[in-house]
Amino acid sequence: MAQGFSLKDQLFNAEKTGYLAGLFAEADPGFDAQAFQTQVMSRLLELELKERMAWIAECLQQQVPGELPTVAPTLLRALPPPLDPNKTDDDFGDFIFAPLGDWVVNVGLDHPDLALDVLAELTQRFSMEWAIRPFLNRHPEHVMERLEDWCGHDSYHVRRLVSEGTRPRLPWGQAVGLELTDPLPLLDRLHQDQTRYVTRSVANHLNDISKKDPDLVLDRLQGWSRSKRQDADELRWMTSHTLRGLVKAGHPRAMKMLGYDPDADIQVSVMVNGQAKIGGALEFDVSLAGEANQPVLIDYIIHFQRPGGKKSAKVHKLKQAALRNGNLTLSKKHKLKGDATTFRLVPGAHLLEIQVNGRVRADLDFELLS
Repeated sequence: MAQGFSLKDQLFNAEKTGYLAGLFAEADPGFDAQAFQTQVMSRLLELELKERMAWIAECLQQQVPGELPTVAPTLLRALPPPLDPNKTDDDFGDFIFAPLGDWVVNVGLDHPDLALDVLAELTQRFSMEWAIRPFLNRHPEHVMERLEDWCGHDSYHVRRLVSEGTRPRLPWGQAVGLELTDPLPLLDRLHQDQTRYVTRSVANHLNDISKKDPDLVLDRLQGWSRSKRQDADELRWMTSHTLRGLVKAGHPRAMKMLGYDPDADIQVSVMVNGQAKIGGALEFDVSLAGEANQPVLIDYIIHFQRPGGKKSAKVHKLKQAALRNGNLTLSKKHKLKGDATTFRLVPGAHLLEIQVNGRVRADLDFELLS
């Protein structure tokens, strides 16, 4: 069950449900907007997000029954104009259209051609990255052929769907039976896209792959750099965004690709200031010394005490800089929230490590007080 929702949340959902009902009522005179709204709101607020999507889709199916060939004309007539084609980023769309993807999956898995046509339209109102994955599993070759065509689609929302929908570790997404290498020819085309919304998805896709096969990702990035088909600054941004997971892990080849020498002779010291208390902060100073102008990427790692005596390491960014005069001093205040719901702090012995260019260079034990 979902946690309690505020009145604002209730009004938002009622308003959005009413908006969707109005669109379908205009598209189909037989659509009972009031009955649809009443049915949806009768249990919507009890549900988590993905369950809400499924419930709204179920209610739509009851109002507009039939398989996809029967309902597609009404569904398409109900859609508002596509998202602004002049934007280039951060235009995810209106979440109220997400249930339409669930509806297409429910009634369209046996009609892949029509379903993909509809998803191409829907994703220009709200991303259909979750909805396309059941089709990838049911009709992999068919869908991959369509995705190849979509790499050249006029809408960057459709082009992004190619990368986002095939990601190996898509958040909240159904697992797909693709090999890691299967979407790479698609990414080879999409990496040169002129829209950040697309290239961010490509970078996120590669970051997913890097968790299983770092060298596959690093080889691809090197190949793209040699091909010079993407703007150099954009490709540098994509490379940095792609390798963020490997950077946290201190992967030497990833560090070198980003211009940081893991073997550089750098001396590091760390000092904790005052007491670290739950509800307060961990305050510490870091000093670095090395060759002048040496590029450095500095992270700090806190090994938190967990219930039962185990420890859990969390990597945090500290600074990306250069040792201009051969020295650099940094101060950090890391808040220790006592009311966090996702990670409960436990008093006791903790460890702070300073990682520079992927290598832990200094560490210090400290006591976390209640």
